Amino acid sequence: MSVDTLPQSSIPITSPLRPRFGFLTSTPIIATATVLLALIVLISILAPLIAPHDPIQLAPSQRLKPTSAQFLLGTDAYGRDLLSRVIYGGRISLLIGVGSAILSIVIGLAIGLVSGFFKLVDSVLMRVMDGLMAMPSILLAIAVVSLSGASIWTVLIAITIPEVPRVARLVRSVVLSAREEPYVEAAISVGSSLPKIMWRHLMPNTIAPLIVQGSYVCASAILTEAILSFLGAGISPETPTWGNIMAEGRQYFQIKPSLIFWPGLLLSIAILSINLIGDAARDALDPRMKQREGK
Repeated sequence: MSVDTLPQSSIPITSPLRPRFGFLTSTPIIATATVLLALIVLISILAPLIAPHDPIQLAPSQRLKPTSAQFLLGTDAYGRDLLSRVIYGGRISLLIGVGSAILSIVIGLAIGLVSGFFKLVDSVLMRVMDGLMAMPSILLAIAVVSLSGASIWTVLIAITIPEVPRVARLVRSVVLSAREEPYVEAAISVGSSLPKIMWRHLMPNTIAPLIVQGSYVCASAILTEAILSFLGAGISPETPTWGNIMAEGRQYFQIKPSLIFWPGLLLSIAILSINLIGDAARDALDPRMKQREGK
């Protein structure tokens, strides 16, 4: 008898691998957040086609120019078009956010599955995760960037490291609960291989929580990248990111507040939209939330 011949009742009927995305328009606020985030992503992807000027081209004679037909948002202290830099800045910030979410989920999922299923390695792995969580994420990221040099990949890794323990602990908690279910015990009793048990029976239970956690990690990573750039510990200053633009503009804030206002506005909209969508996804994918609404 193999696990494929087990009664259908022993296998979960619904699969979290196919979530419904109707929650993206469940309320006017969530729908607005979805549209705004989609616009920011689309504009960032199409930046080479939309940006009116080269975002890194210096023009000292055009420095700190006000809004005009040539420069819709004016120029910065080096004569670079602010609109073009803000448009291109979204590409790096969103790349860091999405990349950090994907990396932390992949690494945290592997650690959480192993830790939750094997009790012998659980205590060792979780103590390592606790040690990483005890370190302030900003200080850890600054230390990694300082040791390895500022680049997109270095910043991405530096932001990902503090997020892995949170994902790992989430997956571990799900696995600890799921491994006691009858269908998992039945799979073990018929001699199903461990990779098959983890992939087919345990991992699907983690998909819904990971979707929600991934949205929070993405928003946190975008904010952390902006903080690192603002502190001068992020990507090189000539590279347009929202954090770099605000860092360069803070010296001229009283003269030209728009140098900080526009990148700060898009940064706030992106993070708020991601968090709102994450909350909506949690409410839609968590059965306990549905039960509360039914009451």
